[in-house]
Amino acid sequence: MAIKVGDKLPEATFKVIGPDGAPKDATTAELFGGKKVAMFAVPGAFTPTCSKQHLPGFAAKEMELKNKGLAAIYCTAVNDIFVMDAWGKAVGTEGKIAMLADGSADFAKKCGLEFDLTARGMGVRSKRYSMVVDNGVVSVLNVEEQPVLDKSSAETMLACKF
Repeated sequence: MAIKVGDKLPEATFKVIGPDGAPKDATTAELFGGKKVAMFAVPGAFTPTCSKQHLPGFAAKEMELKNKGLAAIYCTAVNDIFVMDAWGKAVGTEGKIAMLADGSADFAKKCGLEFDLTARGMGVRSKRYSMVVDNGVVSVLNVEEQPVLDKSSAETMLACKF
């Protein structure tokens, strides 16, 4: 069953790049506890819609989103942290969006937001979505039902009340 508004995020561990430039673990408790944040997920780093629209859209709207009371913006995908870090640098998200690697789709599976692209050579991936999480509890959730960018865009997130 997929996560929904009002649910607490499941316990999971992401890989992130630490201040020293080395990979480190970051738990949902550390990332989401005691603050209001936006997180969006993409099926894969460096894929066309994700790289041309989804991630750049959130990077462009970062200050507008934070001005609505968000402490941080996170991007996650089922990729390793080195790919996520390189992708963030390529798109120019440094200092704007924290890149969270869900390399084995652990978080996506625990949220019920995974889908299988094995037939297309991509394995299990995360669905495309955006959410606002307030102290670990989902307060806004926008999940794409089709392989497009509509409900989970930065523009849609800005229109949400949170």
